[in-house]
Amino acid sequence: MKTIQMTIDDELLQMIDRITQRKKTSRSAFIREAVKKYLHRLDIEELELKHKAGYCSIPVKEGEFDIWEDEQIWEDK
Repeated sequence: MKTIQMTIDDELLQMIDRITQRKKTSRSAFIREAVKKYLHRLDIEELELKHKAGYCSIPVKEGEFDIWEDEQIWEDK
């Protein structure tokens, strides 16, 4: 692992300190996890944009997914 130095405003640091005390973790661990989750979210957003672009360039044809309609019905038994 590398040690880095970063600038953070007082209000945000206070919020982080409150959470880390409550969760009994360190600032570093909390920030590492927050950054990982944010990067994962960005990956998902990028995949969703690619998915959307694919459907825009090759739209779904009428009836293409009709075979799955029955699978979408959930019945309480």
